[in-house]
Amino acid sequence: MLIVGLGNPTSQYQNTLHNLGFMALDALAKRLGKKINKAECQSLTAVKSIKGEKIILAKPYTYMNLSGIAVKSLMAKYKQSADDLIVIYDDIDIPKFAIRTREKGSSGTHNGMKNIIEHINTTDFKRIRIGIGQNDIDLVSYVLSKINEEDKKIYNKNLDSLAMLIEEYIKTKDFEKLLRESNVIK
Repeated sequence: MLIVGLGNPTSQYQNTLHNLGFMALDALAKRLGKKINKAECQSLTAVKSIKGEKIILAKPYTYMNLSGIAVKSLMAKYKQSADDLIVIYDDIDIPKFAIRTREKGSSGTHNGMKNIIEHINTTDFKRIRIGIGQNDIDLVSYVLSKINEEDKKIYNKNLDSLAMLIEEYIKTKDFEKLLRESNVIK
């Protein structure tokens, strides 16, 4: 199983809305007792075996809009199909703090997802969207804005809950339960 959190590398993007995918993956890695620090396939990764299955956690370092390059490379290296892929990312079309899980779908307005779909040539993979809501300011400025401390507390709480649900999914493969329980996080 390949679980990819989307974001942008370098410290200037830390704690921005567009890096919520990275933050979610960090929460999951912490829960699994791993550090995402191995450089490979234009990503930082961590690998853990659970019940005999290799779980690959990956943060592409290609910058958001070129995420598909890293995802395709990781899928090839670890022999993962689209059925084995989960992508976690921020979404302006979801209410702030809400989490929505889907089995497949379009990229919506998200350029990182558009690039992944273009590179792996399918929309049939699981995704977890973290709502950032919409704002009146320019879209690029908004998604690259820092998360304030009050909002960060709520996001961290929700990402910890999500990490627990993903860990359970890894063990049970019950996607319907992950979908049902993650979609009520607000």
